[in-house]
Formats: sequence, structure tokens, C-alpha cells
Amino acid sequence: MDHQHDQVLVVTPGDRRPGPGTPGMDRQEAFATEGTWSGFVRTEAGMVSGWHHHGAYESVIYVLTGALKMEFGPDGSQTVDAGPGDFIYVPKGAVHRESNPTGVPADIIVVRAGSGQSTFNVEGPAAG
Repeated sequence: MDHQHDQVLVVTPGDRRPGPGTPGMDRQEAFATEGTWSGFVRTEAGMVSGWHHHGAYESVIYVLTGALKMEFGPDGSQTVDAGPGDFIYVPKGAVHRESNPTGVPADIIVVRAGSGQSTFNVEGPAAG
């Protein structure tokens, strides 16, 4: 029996690895297993990310500091806004982009459940 998988692990800020890249976002990977991805993301003040989706992963985002605006839906016509203490749910395959409409950096925690590649950068959302 492989007991290595029974270990409880800690990843410190210095141990985080660069996560999958999307323009405008600094993703730092904490854990990537067969069924989950988790990490820390910083978005700078005024940043607007590139359009992307997370394939077969559903995502839960927790906003630590700053603000997060997310555009999604046909032509990117739908939006949600979140601030410190808010959770956001992003379904599998939902094309979206994130922005930080404030004058200070925003920090979020992301946990994804699914499998396969966790980030796909795309040209934009489907037309409405």
C-alpha cells in the first residue's frame, strides 16, 4: 500500500508554483491532483483578464481582498460582482473573463473539481 497518498500536506506561499497562464492574471498553484486544482490568484488594479474557461472543472472562488467582476454568457453580456468574503461559482466550460475594477490589487482563492487540463484561453464568448 502506498502511504505517501495518506499524508497531510502544507503548501506555504513560497512553495506555490506558477499556475496555468491567462493574460492579466497571476495564478499560483497550491495543489493539482487527479480531481482538483487549487491556488491563489492576484489581479492587479484595473486589470481585465483574457477570455477563458476551465474545461471539465467547476470552480469555486473566494474573494479575500479587493473586488472581482466576472463577465460571461452570450457575448459576455452577463456580469457578477464580488467583494471580500464573497464566493463565486463557475460551472464547467463557462467562458468568462475577470476584472478588478478597483484601485488596489485583489486576491482570491480558487478551488476546482474536475479532470483534465484546467485552463483554456479563448478568443471570446459565443455570440448571443
